Amino acid sequence: MFERTVAKRVEVTGIGLHSGEPIGMVLEPLPSGSGIVFVHAYSGTVLPLGVDMVTETKLATVLGRRPNAISTIEHFLSAVYAYGIDNLKVTIYGNEMPIMDGSAVSFCMLLDEAGVKMQDSPKTLMVIKKEIKVEQEGKMALLKPSKEPSFNFIINFNHPAIGRQEYKFKFSKKRYIEEISRARTFGFLRDIQYLQSINLALGASLENAIGLDDNTVLNPEGLRFENEFVRHKILDAIGDMMVMGHSIVGEYSAVASSHELNHLLTKKVLATEGAYELVSLAEVQESRELVKVFA
Repeated sequence: MFERTVAKRVEVTGIGLHSGEPIGMVLEPLPSGSGIVFVHAYSGTVLPLGVDMVTETKLATVLGRRPNAISTIEHFLSAVYAYGIDNLKVTIYGNEMPIMDGSAVSFCMLLDEAGVKMQDSPKTLMVIKKEIKVEQEGKMALLKPSKEPSFNFIINFNHPAIGRQEYKFKFSKKRYIEEISRARTFGFLRDIQYLQSINLALGASLENAIGLDDNTVLNPEGLRFENEFVRHKILDAIGDMMVMGHSIVGEYSAVASSHELNHLLTKKVLATEGAYELVSLAEVQESRELVKVFA
């Protein structure tokens, strides 16, 4: 199995979650070994994807430093991970990714439109070799060795529409599209009102998020899944793990994790000797099974 890029240039325009302004995005192929590269179009700033390039994680995962940063990259990267894209140029006309419908399904559709092109270099996987865990105020995230790539998550919100939710997701592109890609981000009305008062979340609406008051879901159409909230947390986590730049052979598990904790986990994995090994897919035992997973 070889590295992948997109087959052709594609573009889309959407609304920025925080600015409320139109955001243009262009995807273009890159040669093998290039990695994922973001470009802040208005300044020309080039932002190669990498853990050390993440500068903020409070409301979203942010790449680069303001005023030339690009925010809310996690939903897009989640789709990129699912499609196994290794090399890609992403040009953004604004300071954040377009929020689309608050899930990753629009980005999946964009990648389908672009097509996936196999390249010459063998695909490199990140094989987790030892358990790495981070904890913070009752929250936890870990990566540990596993022959079957998976993402598992538990949340527990004191809200009638959410409560305790747990989801175990055995990774494959097909399962991702069916089980994870359509799960939307969510927010509480009281928080949105505060954020908008300080000029954030100006683009938030029931068209790009699940909205909740103190008791119920506000969206007229309801939920896409009964446990859409925890599925979206898995969507986020996959995007945050993609910041390391490789498909992961291992098990991710989390309890109430956040972008910040996910970022701390990726930093600890990269900083811990023997925590992982980068290997060609052809070198990995059980490679036939993994080819099916990452195909």
